[in-house]
Amino acid sequence: MKIAVVRIRGRRKVSPKITNTLRMLNLERNNNCVVIEDSPQNMGMLNVCRDYVAFGPLKEETLIALLNKRGEKGGRMLNEIMEDEEIKSSAAKIMHEEKLRNFVDPVFRLHPPRKGYKTVKKAAPEGDLGKRESMDSLLKRMM
Repeated sequence: MKIAVVRIRGRRKVSPKITNTLRMLNLERNNNCVVIEDSPQNMGMLNVCRDYVAFGPLKEETLIALLNKRGEKGGRMLNEIMEDEEIKSSAAKIMHEEKLRNFVDPVFRLHPPRKGYKTVKKAAPEGDLGKRESMDSLLKRMM
């Protein structure tokens, strides 16, 4: 299973441990998204920086939309390079066995969400931080 991780909070007054963890996850800026594997190591890193990111499981339809609208390969948009069928087949491969880096750049640069965040100071049920049941609603608002 793949997990989508979006950085929500900024750079100011962040401890060095959290900064290094976010750097290892390739989350250098706000509203950046990465797709990672659901492994104990990655979950440990997400547990360290859970007060600065939102994360949760990702559906294949959302991954296809993310690749179509925000996927880049070497600075060029993915929908200019590949056709829709190729993007769908590569999304299926990414969801099951392959790494994302084989197809696209590892970071998706997203917009701030339409209608804004609930709050960036509380966890997922009341706010937007931490583990969520599904990342699809947040990612669709950010594309």
